[in-house]
Amino acid sequence: MIQQQVDLRRFNTFGLPAVAERFLALTDEAQLTDPLFRQAPDLVLGGGSNLLLMDELPGLTVHVQLSGVTWADGKGRYRVAAGTDWNQFVRYTLEQGHSGMENLILIPGTVGASPVQNIGAYGSEVAEFITTVHAWEYGVGAVDLSPADCAFGYRDSRFKREPGRYLITAVSFDLSEPRALKLDYGAIRTELELRQIDQPTASDVAAAVTAIRRSKLPDWFFLGNSGSFFKNPVVPRPQYEALHEQYTDLPAYPIDDTSVKLPAGWLIDRAGLRGTGTPRVGTYARQALVLVNRGGATGRDVLAFSTQVQETVAARFGVQLEREVQLIGRCD
Repeated sequence: MIQQQVDLRRFNTFGLPAVAERFLALTDEAQLTDPLFRQAPDLVLGGGSNLLLMDELPGLTVHVQLSGVTWADGKGRYRVAAGTDWNQFVRYTLEQGHSGMENLILIPGTVGASPVQNIGAYGSEVAEFITTVHAWEYGVGAVDLSPADCAFGYRDSRFKREPGRYLITAVSFDLSEPRALKLDYGAIRTELELRQIDQPTASDVAAAVTAIRRSKLPDWFFLGNSGSFFKNPVVPRPQYEALHEQYTDLPAYPIDDTSVKLPAGWLIDRAGLRGTGTPRVGTYARQALVLVNRGGATGRDVLAFSTQVQETVAARFGVQLEREVQLIGRCD
């Protein structure tokens, strides 16, 4: 049943006030055969963890509440409904003895949203494990897309580049093959050393990543946020080398012979913006990459402050930051 004028504050991790003109909870794939889904709704919501909502959302908002995990073969292949909590799914795979996604633990959001953003952390991306994205193509019907069909990129995918074409209903993953642990990203090795673990398991890595994330990222239930607000920028190698001459402690992650990825959090922090802001919105005191709702913030407040951050970093380093969150609604 379609509801009218629904407050979406509890449906986005920023806790921003936004009102959906019309709202529908999608609890069964059979609902997709309704003529309503011959064309795309104005907004499809999962966990609301990567969105910046403005005050009013015209048209129809669909909240995906499909949930459940199915084993395809009992050996590490899963089909997971789109509305399933991502973190709970990762924990479940580890409990079943299937490693691989331990570096992606504690990322907020739902399984259905994971391919859209091609979520990643600590050297891993979800695209590494996806075999099929099951979706509803508006005006066509149910379709299955391979990883090649999804055109995954850094925090990018076909679903992000072609909004309004698909509604993801489930995602299939393959964790059947053993994978080498990824330990050389962030502070994973340091955290393992603090725990006196010299031969870590996947569960040990997951525990280390959980501890690191909790030390840097606020719990959105208590302090609204969307996790990392900006993408890590990729710059030409000559630009990086010029910056490194001036800032010798600048971390960098080479992409290839011509480009280098820089940590956005470091740039924001070094620009003197960590912990700054207004009474309603600002950067998190422990991690400059995270913007937080300090209380009573609106989408417009967050957008305005994020623009200030971009301008300050560009003026200081000549690097343009790109928002990782998706801007939804009217911002005029």
